[in-house]
Order: sequence, then C-alpha cells, then structure tokens
Amino acid sequence: MDTFIDTQFDFNSGASNVYSASTRKDTKQQQIAEELGEHHVGTSADTPMRPDAFKMSDDEKIALIEGHFKQIMDVLGLDLTDDSLSGTPYRVAKMYVQEIFSGLNPANKPDIKLFENKYQYNEMLVEKGITFYSNCEHHFVPIIGKAHVAYISSGKVIGLSKLNRIVQYYAKRPQVQERLTVQIADELKRILQTDDVAVLIDAQHLCVSSRGVEDTSSSTVTSYYGGKFKNEFTKNEFIKYVEL
Repeated sequence: MDTFIDTQFDFNSGASNVYSASTRKDTKQQQIAEELGEHHVGTSADTPMRPDAFKMSDDEKIALIEGHFKQIMDVLGLDLTDDSLSGTPYRVAKMYVQEIFSGLNPANKPDIKLFENKYQYNEMLVEKGITFYSNCEHHFVPIIGKAHVAYISSGKVIGLSKLNRIVQYYAKRPQVQERLTVQIADELKRILQTDDVAVLIDAQHLCVSSRGVEDTSSSTVTSYYGGKFKNEFTKNEFIKYVEL
C-alpha cells in the first residue's frame, strides 16, 4: 500500500505532514468524546452501523485499513522499513476484519438449529464460564471476560456449543458491556422463542486497567433477567449455579 494517498499524508513521497490546529476537533467536541469514553456510555442497544457498511468486500476493507494504519504508525515515528514492523499494517487490518471485529458482519452470524425437547427437561439449563474477548468501542482496547447464560425451554432446545458461538459473535465487534449483555439476551430470546433467559457477564476492561485510572483489580458485572428469571427464587438459583 505504498501508493496510498490521503489529504494529510503522501506515502509516494514518504512525507509525513503535521496536523494543523484547524484540522483538530473543536475543544468542546473533544471534551464530550472524553466524557463518553471515560464513563463508558453506550448510545444504542444496536451496534451503530452505516447502511452501506458491507458494500465493500473484506479484501477491500483490509487494503484500506492497512493504508490508514500505516499512517498511524508513521505519525508515531515508527520505521516501517524495519523487518518487524513492515508487515504490521496488513496484519492489523486482517485481524480487524477477519478476526476481532468479524462479528460486525451478519454473514458471520452462527447458523442455529433447534431441537425438540424430547427429554422433557423443564428446569433451567446453564452454560457458564464462556470466555470471550471483545474490544471497547471508546478506546479500541480489549475487554476480557466470562459470560454465563441460561434458559428454560419452551419446548425447543439448542446445542450447547451454539450458546458459546452466540456470545462470541456479539463479542467480536467494538462493544459496550451493557450492549453486549442485551444483544446476547435478545438473540437467545429470538432463537429459543421464550423470554425465560438470563445473561451474566463479568469482565475486565483494559481501557480501565491499562490507561486512565489504571486499576488492574476491578471488573465490571452486567446482567439480564427475562421471564421466569425475574422471579427472585429462579434468579438466585441461576446465580448459585454460576458461583459453583
């Protein structure tokens, strides 16, 4: 991507231009952005996406991100001719599109099939300790945690591994933990055709531990309880299983 040209940088000439004050965000806008990030504010239960988000192919996206990431590395003063760094823009671009943000693309949504509840199992089913890796949408640094999900069958059951795949799909995108919790719950309700679902997430945010307040000991817990799980006895039973 050495021929990538932008209004701020020209990689054909190898020149690196300095941002002028006029190209920076207004101070007030910067303050708002900082406040949204520091308070981990989410703006919607749906992931904010443009209508034309998937007009480009994955290869086109990778090529564009590679060029932009070269710019970032160049601004930081890194030597892109170094053997260790020369391939980094491509590796990052490929990772973004095909791995850590692959959950943005509906084409990657797991194919879920339901089965009849032939065993007539009418108690809650809990899948706990589902490890996931996501990324904070405010700073694009990792969120690492475990999800615990449960449901009570309405006559249909789902393969256990599919519960893990649903969590992973919604985790692999820029996220806010509250939204992730709701998206997993909504998807379970839609697929299982029941409101009787519960989701509990406990995660560490590197935007808290590696920057800002730099607190490495805290974690964030979010939960969703629907249908029968709103009953205190049922909710406590679920929590007891999670704590086993």
